[in-house]
Amino acid sequence: MIFRAADERDLIKWKAASKAENLLNQNGMSSSTQLSRPELAVVMPVYNEAVNVASVVRDWFACLEKLVPSFVFFAINDGSKDETESILTALGSELGPRLRIVNKRNSGHGRSCREGYELALNQGAVWIFQIDSDGQCDPEFFPEFYREREAHDCLFGQRTSREDGLGRVLISKCCSLLVSVVTGILVKDANVPYRLMRATALRGALRRIPADVDLQNIALSVVLKRNSALRWKYFPIHFRARRGGENSINYRKIAKMGVRFLRDFYRINHEDSHTWRRPRGTRRRLAS
Repeated sequence: MIFRAADERDLIKWKAASKAENLLNQNGMSSSTQLSRPELAVVMPVYNEAVNVASVVRDWFACLEKLVPSFVFFAINDGSKDETESILTALGSELGPRLRIVNKRNSGHGRSCREGYELALNQGAVWIFQIDSDGQCDPEFFPEFYREREAHDCLFGQRTSREDGLGRVLISKCCSLLVSVVTGILVKDANVPYRLMRATALRGALRRIPADVDLQNIALSVVLKRNSALRWKYFPIHFRARRGGENSINYRKIAKMGVRFLRDFYRINHEDSHTWRRPRGTRRRLAS
């Protein structure tokens, strides 16, 4: 298929839709078997969570079934080395087609979120909600998010109390401080996984973020916050301790991610500041 310069926007959409369709096809799914335009798509990256994933998915399904008329739940298995894949497969048989399981090579939490977001957008979901798979994201707070969605574009949790240890608390606070220093934007709890976003807002933000950025959720917080037209609301949430198992991120890895964070945000800041000066043909193609 040949696209002329005038069709650049269509080309971007086609590439993103093709990538999402390929992910579905690789996992024995197709767009024809998907639910049509769900109200909500949940994106949950999973890595080595065999101990937790079954109870987490069941708890969230119980919450969503009472609240959301139409939803789809994307479990993005990021190359887990334990029994996560087989447990997700069994859950798929138990919970039915609303649970969409994507098994992929390991690429990290951020890029797994990005792939999940693209799948959700390709599905046509009106709202996208991202959580983690370790049991720390409590469904108890979601009904308030969902009830207030129509008056807002971005509804983010703010972890005002936590049970996951002082070290993790300090990491999150340092992350938010670093984001403020590097970008000049105050973002509360920049890496919180408890976030509900209107699809139109998410789609626009992903256009501004290179797909190879590791810390996709932090970048997304910044880019969304930069858009003064978006209506925001923060909700205080409690972050539970992990239900079981060990966190796959160690402090050395976090330090390396911090260095990459500086590099990636320089790229994002530079592009956001100067894209308007660049010819259309040289702008980075990011998302649909």
